[in-house]
Amino acid sequence: MDLNGDGNLDILSGSYSRMSQPMAGLFQVLWGKQDGTFSRPEVLKGTDGQPLIIPAGDGDDVERICTRPFAVDWNQDGVLDLVVGNFAGSFYLFLGKEPGRFVPKAEKIRAGDQPLTLEGRHSDPFLIDWDGDGDLDLLSGSAQGGVYWSENKAGAGKTPELTPFQVLIEPSREQYLRANDLGATGTVREGALAGPAGSTRVWADDINGDGKLDILVGDMVTLRSLAEGLTEEQVKQKQAEWKKEYDQLLKDWSAAAKAQDTEKQRTLSRRLRELMASKTNFLHEEMTGFVWVYFQK
Repeated sequence: MDLNGDGNLDILSGSYSRMSQPMAGLFQVLWGKQDGTFSRPEVLKGTDGQPLIIPAGDGDDVERICTRPFAVDWNQDGVLDLVVGNFAGSFYLFLGKEPGRFVPKAEKIRAGDQPLTLEGRHSDPFLIDWDGDGDLDLLSGSAQGGVYWSENKAGAGKTPELTPFQVLIEPSREQYLRANDLGATGTVREGALAGPAGSTRVWADDINGDGKLDILVGDMVTLRSLAEGLTEEQVKQKQAEWKKEYDQLLKDWSAAAKAQDTEKQRTLSRRLRELMASKTNFLHEEMTGFVWVYFQK
């Protein structure tokens, strides 16, 4: 999107957290140039010159981290605003003051008299007229998977009045558990996946040119394969032994931390790294993700 109105497309991104306390996911922007290249990432700041930060909800940092911004003219005043998601699964609004500049304090987006919130975490706002009635609806992915729709009842040209989420694409709990359980020993291969798992991210567009909006869904999965020459039963046994040692090391590390024994902590940390690396002796894991498309009927 052209965030600052200079005629060049810009790239906008959220982040997990800045490297300082209190934790807060900042917003980064790469300003587009006339030659099609982009500037180095800059922290997006409010009109007060300070980085835009989601306010903490009741002192809880999860409101402020894993930020996910979407630029849109929320209040129909001709200036882009920012609708942002977070780890907690709620949604906030930074109003645009002028192109590329935003009011420092965000307000929580509501559905009626309650905050608009996902049942799962990791809110993922995408605003579009999903139902074709002329106003902007809100779609979202979720940590638990699936795609969700909050309908706008305000009408065209008005500030959105959103409803609580309804499920647009059901999450597959079985698929999520198979694809994201790092303690699992069963194989998960690309060809065996039947749909998106967890950590879904959404985009809506007319992919096939039939005049109807379709949905692209990204996800996160862990592909697994057994080490060569081993059966699944053998891997399960080795996994159980591995986990027993892993749990004991974690327990010992926590005790050393409580006792402030930094030397023992370093030794145990090294052993933990070595143990993590040894897992490839019986199970190969690759964390990745796929993009799925749902064509609207």
